[in-house]
Amino acid sequence: MSDLKDIVPISEWFPGKNITELLIAGPCSAESEEQVMETGKEIIKHTDIKIYRAGIWKPRTRPGSFEGVGLEGLKWLQKLKKETGLLTAVEVAYPEHIKACIEHDVDILWIGARTTANPFSVEELANALVGVDKPILVKNPVNPDLSLWIGAIERLYKKGIRKIAGVHRGFYPFEKTIFRNIPKWEIVIELKRKFPHLPIITDPSHISGTVKYLREISQKAMDLNMNGL
Repeated sequence: MSDLKDIVPISEWFPGKNITELLIAGPCSAESEEQVMETGKEIIKHTDIKIYRAGIWKPRTRPGSFEGVGLEGLKWLQKLKKETGLLTAVEVAYPEHIKACIEHDVDILWIGARTTANPFSVEELANALVGVDKPILVKNPVNPDLSLWIGAIERLYKKGIRKIAGVHRGFYPFEKTIFRNIPKWEIVIELKRKFPHLPIITDPSHISGTVKYLREISQKAMDLNMNGL
């Protein structure tokens, strides 16, 4: 097992952009060109955030739910990037997603929690990412399995990918709690202990599930020296 010591720090991901931590904002899903553009313009108007995220393909538990707008949404993100200068981030689950994102100048790719839980899927994505010089974010698996999370990161690392960060988005609780996903901070702390060179950011929206707890979760993440939100 590697110690991941030669992971590229966030400050070197985008030369000239002055990004030292990952502050990312945007809708869960891109739903319309108007929504994408208006949200992006509000972000740059009111914040210093430089990275815009939007789901283009959505893995739903049951068929028939909204599963994303697909390729059309990448065109909206490309337009947003051109008009605002925001960097863009998109979740990928298949090699064809990676290809489409590269063709539409997406800057950051992320692997979702359900994909992280499947080593076969991660290996397939890692193979497709060989030679792709883009940062890859790896969300924790839906279940609190640190080894599974580390394994996904290592699969990417073994393929030569060095711009990697973990995303702590909380873990699925079967029982009812005040959070949508329970944070289980001890797992993130252990990941940081094992791999101090690996950037890790926290996703307070996924954990909270409501605006009520956003500030609390965000502050806790900063107190634990996370590398962004």
